Amino acid sequence: MKSNYGKILKDGIWSNNPIFVQVLGICSTLAVTNNVKNTLIMAAGVTFATGLGSLTLSAIKDLIPRKVRMIIQVLVLSFYVILVDIVLRAYLPAVSKQLGPYVGLIITNCILMGRAEAFAAANPPIASLVDGVANGLGYGIVLTAIAVIREFLGFGSIFGMRIAGAWFTPWTIMIMAPSAFFLVALALWGAKSYTARAEARRKAAGAVRSR
Repeated sequence: MKSNYGKILKDGIWSNNPIFVQVLGICSTLAVTNNVKNTLIMAAGVTFATGLGSLTLSAIKDLIPRKVRMIIQVLVLSFYVILVDIVLRAYLPAVSKQLGPYVGLIITNCILMGRAEAFAAANPPIASLVDGVANGLGYGIVLTAIAVIREFLGFGSIFGMRIAGAWFTPWTIMIMAPSAFFLVALALWGAKSYTARAEARRKAAGAVRSR
């Protein structure tokens, strides 16, 4: 089982990454990735909701009538998203204000429903928890990398701390939403190219061994 958990983690973080492979949760990049701190908080919220949502739905899957399963999934996932929103309002009000409605809109993130349908509905609770957390981490890693680039080029800072000197001229385009799409496209291209080359090398090595 431990090896299975390792495979689930690898799939969520890399092999079946929600951004690179499943192409889910793309719209989030427009909202928060011009600020690393906000991006990390959003990623943590998605990971929390996806992991515990998948755990809960897997635990009660045999009790849910098939005709209303999607309604129940939305209710369960909304519960965890509301918890995230409440915690942010209570302990990080400034961040909550900056993120505005985007925290509540975590429920519309396709990753949550996607993992509930694709994995939690057919697998045991702990494996579903690992899958949810892995996909949240895979999502968060990609968004954080994009946020580092956008915040640095757009503001000359990381985590709000000035990094670039007076010589640096901020790239206004990096503060705007379209830059997120450009960076996601480049990330997708890089990941697909790397995967294709790795697969080609694997096939070539297999052909050599079979001779």
